[in-house]
Amino acid sequence: MEFFTADLCDKYPDKTTILGPEFKSFAAIKKCKGKVVTVKLDKNNKDLAKLLKEQEGEGKVVVVDVDMQYYAVVGDNLMKFAYDNKYEGIVVNGYVRDSVTVKDFDVVLYAKGTCPRKYIPVQDAIIGCDLQIDNIVISDGDFIYIDSDGIVITKEELI
Repeated sequence: MEFFTADLCDKYPDKTTILGPEFKSFAAIKKCKGKVVTVKLDKNNKDLAKLLKEQEGEGKVVVVDVDMQYYAVVGDNLMKFAYDNKYEGIVVNGYVRDSVTVKDFDVVLYAKGTCPRKYIPVQDAIIGCDLQIDNIVISDGDFIYIDSDGIVITKEELI
């Protein structure tokens, strides 16, 4: 995968937006690109799990927003679903768990931090909606480029 986010920002300064520096990598693989699938959660990850388990993910990166509520929404079970369905990566505006075992799957995972607990009561998610993360609007169908320098969002495919 030959691209660098710094080069994309230099070449396309008017087409790139950047998520903030608080995102950290929790996977063994740190670089991916793909078409964005947006998911808005309210703490519980039931619908995210269903999406990762049942829908083909090749060429896609799931961007999840939970408004930074202190509950983990991705762990090793969801990473296995993502791996099995060939998702390129998951970006969580919130927290993950199972930080040792999520590295076992060849799927990129970025989040703001870790939390050992998950939210048990089932709640519905909104899939395919606009998200606002770090003052950037991210829409379903946008494109995302991720490497160790950062997370770049664009409205069109650049490479």
